[in-house]
Amino acid sequence: MAEIRRVLLLAAAAVLLAGCGSLVPDDFPADPDGTLDGVREAGVLRVGAAPRRGWIEVGDAEPAGREARLVAGFADHLAAEVEWTVAGEEELVRLLDGGEIDLAVGGFTDTNAWVTEVGLTRPYSEVEVDGTTEAHVMMVPMGENALQSELERWLDAQPAAGRAP
Repeated sequence: MAEIRRVLLLAAAAVLLAGCGSLVPDDFPADPDGTLDGVREAGVLRVGAAPRRGWIEVGDAEPAGREARLVAGFADHLAAEVEWTVAGEEELVRLLDGGEIDLAVGGFTDTNAWVTEVGLTRPYSEVEVDGTTEAHVMMVPMGENALQSELERWLDAQPAAGRAP
């Protein structure tokens, strides 16, 4: 009798554990505002760029430089075109917060002042500047975790992402 109870208990535990996988939704992590899905559906990645030599160069044409190339590659990965907005950091943070852009680049580091206002990717590049190591990040709208995760996975797969500009 004890043997049968033990087998039934183990079977019940197995069924319960198997059901735990269904507690995690298929769309995890999620974007509360649907940013990643919106980019994929519209085919447009709206990117804000703050000029910083080597990282984002602005002129008469679209932004260029190391991060502009990374953004173009990420947009290709999403089957999207890049729509650029050039502005200063404060304006880019406002645009991210308002959902008017999906991503911001500009040679930002993980010590920037906007860490409480926007989401920051994991550092994807570390460079030495005047004896100090700068860990570079990109900005995304706060809480848009699916977009951030997709971008971080894509950056992790880029062999050139860890090199200095």
